[in-house]
Amino acid sequence: MIKELVKKNRSYRRFYQDKKLSTEQLKELVDIARLTPSAANRQPFRYRIVCDDIENEKVYESLGFAGYLKDWDGPEEGEKPAGYIVITCPDNINCEVDAGIVGQTMLLAATEQGFGGCFFGNVRREQLMGELGIPEGLKIIYVIAFGYPKENVVIEDIPGDGDIKYYRDENQVHHVPKKKLDDIII
Repeated sequence: MIKELVKKNRSYRRFYQDKKLSTEQLKELVDIARLTPSAANRQPFRYRIVCDDIENEKVYESLGFAGYLKDWDGPEEGEKPAGYIVITCPDNINCEVDAGIVGQTMLLAATEQGFGGCFFGNVRREQLMGELGIPEGLKIIYVIAFGYPKENVVIEDIPGDGDIKYYRDENQVHHVPKKKLDDIII
């Protein structure tokens, strides 16, 4: 079951923008994430849920999409995410590892519930802090975009030349090369 969820949980970057997500759906993801372990049980995270058109656009404008797809500036109108969860923590705490845990937990939960998402580390943080009114003393760690995926993502073996870069083919299928199991076990 978990392996199938992980295989279905891809970094989706194009969505059916007209298929909305509710605050309750995103709040449920945060509720699941809050149950995850954290270093010293600090539970440092505060989450900003965004799923209305005006704030969605503010978040969208602060993100850098798909670094390997140099000729793509991000999803077109009609393909943008339906919502976001902004993961923050106090600015005096190193919480990136725990943020990865809560983020992946939310993505797996979204996949189980029939939608998907994408982690963003490429965020204009200061701009977004102001746009969303994130209180002083907190820092944005990651933003996760959510929606109902509009793209097909396939996993494949890394080619013989070792190139790990994801790419889109002429049919807009998103290909993600992965290392073989035998190649990563020491």
